[in-house]
Amino acid sequence: MKIQNNGFLSIEQLQNQYLNRGVRQTQTSVLEEGLSFQDILSSKTTEPADFAVRFSKHAAGRLADRNIELSAEQVERLNLGAAKAGAKGINESLVIVDSLAFIVNVPNHTVITAMDQDQTEENVFTNIDGAVIV
Repeated sequence: MKIQNNGFLSIEQLQNQYLNRGVRQTQTSVLEEGLSFQDILSSKTTEPADFAVRFSKHAAGRLADRNIELSAEQVERLNLGAAKAGAKGINESLVIVDSLAFIVNVPNHTVITAMDQDQTEENVFTNIDGAVIV
C-alpha cells in the first residue's frame, strides 16, 4: 500500500476507512488513555477537594504595598470561601476573611486584588456577583 505524506489520503486509505467500517480498533466512548467521556465530564464538573487559589501579580503587589501578611489559617479560610463561591456558581466573588477583603476570580482560582479594612473606607465593591464571609 502506498502512503502519501502530503496531507491527503490515498485511495487505499480511503477504501480502508469506508469499506472496513464494521471493524473498529477502539471504542468511540473510550479515549486512548482509557478514560470514558463520563469520567472526564465528572472530573471537570466536580470541585477538587484541594481548591487552592493563587494570587495574581496585581494582588501580590497589593499585599506587599499594604503590608498584609496572611497566616496559614487565613489562606485556608480564603480557599474555603472561594470553594464555597464556586459551589454556588459565583464567578467573581468578594471573600471576606477577618478584616481582609479579597476579590477572587473563582473559575481561574485567582485572587485579583486584596485590601484590608483601612482601604475599604467606602465599603463599595463593584464587578462581583457574590460574596462569602468566612
